Amino acid sequence: MTKNLSKIAKTKKIKYFLISFVDLFGVLRSKLVPAQAIGEMQKNGAGFAGFATWLDMTPADSDMFAIPDPNSLIQLPWKKEIGWLASDLWMNGQTVKASPRVMLKKQINKLDKKNLIMKSGVECEYFLISEDGKTIADSRDIQSKPCYDQSALMRRYELIKEICDCMIELGWAPYQNDHEDANGQFEMNWDYEDSLVTADRHVFFKFMVKSLAEKHGLRATFMPKPFENLTGNGCHAHISLWNGKVNKFLDNGDRFGLSRLAYNFLGGIMNLAQPLAAFFNPTINSYRRINAPPTKSGASWSPSSISYTGNNRTHMIRIPDPGRFELRLMDGSSNPYLLQAGVIAAGLHGINNKIDPGEPLTCNMYTDYKNYPNLKKLPDEIDDALEYMEESKEIKEAFGEDVINSYIKLKKSEIENFNKDEDFNKRNPITNWEKNNTLDC
Repeated sequence: MTKNLSKIAKTKKIKYFLISFVDLFGVLRSKLVPAQAIGEMQKNGAGFAGFATWLDMTPADSDMFAIPDPNSLIQLPWKKEIGWLASDLWMNGQTVKASPRVMLKKQINKLDKKNLIMKSGVECEYFLISEDGKTIADSRDIQSKPCYDQSALMRRYELIKEICDCMIELGWAPYQNDHEDANGQFEMNWDYEDSLVTADRHVFFKFMVKSLAEKHGLRATFMPKPFENLTGNGCHAHISLWNGKVNKFLDNGDRFGLSRLAYNFLGGIMNLAQPLAAFFNPTINSYRRINAPPTKSGASWSPSSISYTGNNRTHMIRIPDPGRFELRLMDGSSNPYLLQAGVIAAGLHGINNKIDPGEPLTCNMYTDYKNYPNLKKLPDEIDDALEYMEESKEIKEAFGEDVINSYIKLKKSEIENFNKDEDFNKRNPITNWEKNNTLDC
């Protein structure tokens, strides 16, 4: 039975709802709706002009309507009179094909036909920075290897605690918080879930961190590479496939604890990593993190080659434990829905074609990459990633050619805008355009 949002509002004393959706560039769009109007909105949706967002539409197109998913409801722990809702976009009686949450749900439906669901967890790294974005917020956070620094972590205790308390209250089962490898950088981990739930929570987490940081007089950024000499913001994903309560990736007889299904799924991701970088690393700034030189701490912690391994963080895919693997390609600007959708699409490609990922490597890929000249490399710039995507029959088949063409069109428009005033060169400082357009990604 569908949950009645009007009744829930009265029970939970919710006065307003944020009816939200994420566009193709990962921007969170919303309307604030009073509780007395939520019944109508639940039925017919909140109206938006698609052209006003990053969707491939024109001013002449009909209104699109964001119909909220009542199962996604999150009551803001720090402002309980507001309820947040993820929505699916509709236009002219049909779902909008090129809307990220719809794109993910279509991939989930393909998995469902095989009696499988993907469970995933994400590791969202972020910086706490000054209001103008020029420096990290903590002037005492200066160690060359600041990862896990207790003092720097505890100087931000009040904010970290409030974020973690919110996740506990929401039932996300957070289990650790730490200072990451860059000065001013943090990561917070919560339990894995079905991919749609994880994507919705990922969207809300970014909103929550930014909102609570502002409350504490700080600014939070998930920008892939806000500082040249520091490690960038990754968004690693931990992946497994399930049938009911059975982990279909688990095989205790394998040296890494993975089943043949898992290796095929992994092989599909490796096979399509180059075009999917356009989803997983979607900004111009993303490519300062990929193929980056060593940072102040001694390593970039980001991949450059397409390889997999056991418990070794220098490769694109790591197998830390039996029954799951970690994909380390994505960065903080990745669209939460396209992240999950891209993984499923590539994994299904691997399963359907029984793709063998080949032998794992155990080397330090950061230092030994020259010994493996035949390994496929990740794109060096967003233009390269878009070209791979444009040429990928598999990606167009998975998502629909019209959808992919719309995404590429919008990204190329963004690149044209950048090229009017700037030139992308990894050896040069981060441009003002990158900061102005990516700090709040």
